[in-house]
Amino acid sequence: MSSPSLDHTRNPQASQMADESMVRTLAAQISAIWPQELPLLDRYRGAARVLDVGAGTGEFSSRLAQLWPEATVTGVDVLSSSVELARNRHQALAPRLQFEQGDAFQLQYPEGSFDLVACRHVLQAIPTPELVISELARVLRPGGYAHILTEDYGMLHMMVAALDPDELWRDGPVQYAARTNTDARIGRRTWSLMRQAGFIDLRVDYVIVDTVRVERTVFADIMRAWRDGYVEALASGSSRSPEWFRAGFDQVIASIEDPEQYAVWMVPIVSGTKA
Repeated sequence: MSSPSLDHTRNPQASQMADESMVRTLAAQISAIWPQELPLLDRYRGAARVLDVGAGTGEFSSRLAQLWPEATVTGVDVLSSSVELARNRHQALAPRLQFEQGDAFQLQYPEGSFDLVACRHVLQAIPTPELVISELARVLRPGGYAHILTEDYGMLHMMVAALDPDELWRDGPVQYAARTNTDARIGRRTWSLMRQAGFIDLRVDYVIVDTVRVERTVFADIMRAWRDGYVEALASGSSRSPEWFRAGFDQVIASIEDPEQYAVWMVPIVSGTKA
């Protein structure tokens, strides 16, 4: 089998995903999201075979393996560097927890192999996400669950100062996604895509990453990692300069860290059952 493709046809953000800032992004995001995501996982309790597609450094996979000691968990990621890091970090949970390099568009598992398939922080970064959702459905057994966390850059709200944060997200991630044939507002579209793929019993929950529920330092760390990994990419092909984007991120970070200000990121999680 050939190695999973890292070309820009299916992975237009491959260089950003491989940057060291992505390790920081994933660590900060799981710290912010996991406490609210955990109760949602009760819906899948009893799942014995779990697949985490786009597992990255294994932050979510390892927590699932610890949460459900009777389950086997497989984390798949297209980046060999992420797979190696995940294996090294979480080797104490092997062999119940395994990490493999693989392509979300062409998963190497037979039809109906898993009771639960998770896919988190992936669909906004790839073209034709409906093909990946179809793959998730294929490898699920009938009655199995899909758990999809998608990002939507229209669901970030910070207070206005010298720069308008709404312009940062619109002229940054949303326009960058349009240039790379991806969708930075796919969070609101995921329910429809799952419905079209044949999932039933669909449910939409929201994790609220804000300055009330999440430590400000953790929230700010997400923004720092996004800034460090994406400023140059956002500016490429944009009418805005890298300096403008950096200033926008710096303002958002300062706003989050200011105890007198409020900021929020709404994170949709869509789950459903394979008919």
